[in-house]
Amino acid sequence: MAAVLVRAAPDEVVVEVGTSGSTGTPKIARLTRSALTASAEATLEVLGGPGQWLLATPTTHIAGIQVLVRSVLAAAPPAVLGGRFTTESFASAAGRLDHERRYSALVPTQVRRLLDRPEGRTALSGLDAVLVGGASVPTALRAEAEAAGVHLVATYGMSETAGGCVYGGRPLPVTRMRIADPDSHGVGVIELAGATLALGYADRPSQSATAFRTEPDGSRWFRTDDLGRIDDGVLTVLGRRDDVVNTGGLKVAPAVVEEAVATAYPRLADRCVVVGLPDPLWGESVTLVVAGSPAPALDEVRDRLRPLLPATALPTRVETVRSIPHLGPGKPDRRSVRALVAGPPDR
Repeated sequence: MAAVLVRAAPDEVVVEVGTSGSTGTPKIARLTRSALTASAEATLEVLGGPGQWLLATPTTHIAGIQVLVRSVLAAAPPAVLGGRFTTESFASAAGRLDHERRYSALVPTQVRRLLDRPEGRTALSGLDAVLVGGASVPTALRAEAEAAGVHLVATYGMSETAGGCVYGGRPLPVTRMRIADPDSHGVGVIELAGATLALGYADRPSQSATAFRTEPDGSRWFRTDDLGRIDDGVLTVLGRRDDVVNTGGLKVAPAVVEEAVATAYPRLADRCVVVGLPDPLWGESVTLVVAGSPAPALDEVRDRLRPLLPATALPTRVETVRSIPHLGPGKPDRRSVRALVAGPPDR
């Protein structure tokens, strides 16, 4: 990676990385040297300066690639896991960090597993910051991490933005954000602009033209597939447009329901997902899908969630599966989940 960044011209494509393929059509984002380094430099600025990184995510994904880029800019080789991710391998790698400032980038499931073990909590608390992306970070997980002295930074971004470009709801210095086509509640499509944007998609000119648009003032904006709102400069991500459950004409964001489930059932946080399933009366039913068994009974779930959610967002079905398929680190494959549990509910 160091040689590539040194030799390449600023506008030269140095990385082509796949998107998560949530729509069923994975695409390849084309990232220039300047996009990667702009993201890395802004990240280091926000975190408080260069440091040494613990690489715990695959380098086939943008999160892992960015750890390598930040390490090059900091002139500090990352500590690498000795094999697959486990609490032991993470703690061992953390013990090899020897720079003043120390960082890592994880997905929520990894954080959950580390917090469950004393050696994991010790390893996490020894880091100056842990970037967490790939999926929403449940409030209960944030609170548990804070109680353990762990500094989590929730990030939002994707391959098309060279990784996370919104930290803690606020954009990096090189990023702008806005909400397009907002409804009466200020909820609309998240759009992002700035120096970290990809050139487009490899061999997909029409999709590139749709997703990346240049405005009259010369600025380029990327139209995401996500819904969100901005309150006082802070972005709240509500989930993908095509994941929203339309029940009785009302729209329910799965992420909001999943957050409530994680609060009411902390141990279900990384083994549940909410999807919409066809319903003859309501159009779609809000369905809680739990990996493994036993799953809590529907009446119990509704009772526990009632103080946390409006009545329209309460699950009307609970289903179980052996495991929840994922598109990439931390990203549930809702399309596959729907296929697994499709069919009329048990009566």
